[in-house]
Amino acid sequence: MIKVICVGKLKEKYLISLVEDYLNRVNKYHKLNIIEVKDSNINDEALEISKYINNKDYIVIMDINGNKLNSIEFSKKIDNWLMNYGNITFIIGGSDGIHSSIKNLSNYSLSFSDMTFPHGLFRGFLIEQIYRSFKIINNESYHK
Repeated sequence: MIKVICVGKLKEKYLISLVEDYLNRVNKYHKLNIIEVKDSNINDEALEISKYINNKDYIVIMDINGNKLNSIEFSKKIDNWLMNYGNITFIIGGSDGIHSSIKNLSNYSLSFSDMTFPHGLFRGFLIEQIYRSFKIINNESYHK
């Protein structure tokens, strides 16, 4: 299973639609769950996030200072993580980032860009890239 733990709830209909569309696409390949925790302060967010972390999962934090991968590299990582761990947990922090206690639990730090994105839009980016990864893993065509 793949989990995406996100701080905050989506409110904008266009973002909800974007995320639901790619969530449905991913779920044709692999089970993906989105878990939303309350947007509050970084300490409370860390406590909430930790409730959903399984120490057997491969934990990937989304961090502007993390490793940058292209889509093919990302698909290879996902394939490898699923084969070796079975479950992946991605964590998207709040506006103050991710608490150090959560960072210390992580196995990998990933960045999509040096730019800052709205959290809801980034959630869509992440799920789209997970979908793209499954298309690549399965040697299926997908627009470039």
